[in-house]
Amino acid sequence: MSRPPAVLITGAAKRIGAVLARRFGEAGWHVVIHAGHSPAEAEKLAATLASAEVVQCDLIDGEAALAMIADLAARLPDWRMLINSAAVFKPDSAQAIDPAVFTEAMIVNAETPVRMSQAFLASARSTDGKRVIHFLDQKLANPNPDFFSYTMAKHALAATVRMLAMAAENPATRIYGLAPGAMLPSHDQRDEEHERSGRMNLLARLTDPEELADAALFLAEGWAASGETLYIDSGQHLLAQQRDVLYLARELK
Repeated sequence: MSRPPAVLITGAAKRIGAVLARRFGEAGWHVVIHAGHSPAEAEKLAATLASAEVVQCDLIDGEAALAMIADLAARLPDWRMLINSAAVFKPDSAQAIDPAVFTEAMIVNAETPVRMSQAFLASARSTDGKRVIHFLDQKLANPNPDFFSYTMAKHALAATVRMLAMAAENPATRIYGLAPGAMLPSHDQRDEEHERSGRMNLLARLTDPEELADAALFLAEGWAASGETLYIDSGQHLLAQQRDVLYLARELK
């Protein structure tokens, strides 16, 4: 019996990454759950899936991340997809970048995912083309000055979607971006604040993380043109919000 196609999902132990892991597991994929700092949660999730394993490294360490990619490429017979969903989200401002926040954001949110993608595309074995999905943010189209370094890093990562797509040698390869909006409580947000901020979009609705999982599974099939980015945000990116919705929700009190 052949092994199912594999997907590596970074930051998949909790939150949206875990939603993706469950959805791909239900769809018959072998799910490689990457955990940065939550190995116990990752192992617990893996135990609920038909075919799964856990890998661990801190994405601030680019060399460790590349070693992880090399190990998986050497032993997975059909490694079809890499989803870069892990990210750090720490506050700093347009008035003064915090150097430590900036460095971590640029490495974890941009540099390491790109290096991992390049290594995956170069070394993974796949029977049906390869897919890379970068998790971006609706702030690409609807920017505000809050979480300044985080947003800079996401813009940097977004720039690589089309560049990697253009550089791909195999016409079956697809590089995509997924840009979510406010979806789960973030940073130090309380549930009631998220209930308000999550509805600050054109449809005035809470966007379900399952919609992101649906989009990722659709992109896994490779029907969309390589280099494209999908916004899954109930239209939030079409607005002009002067601050992060986390703060806009607090201002409504």
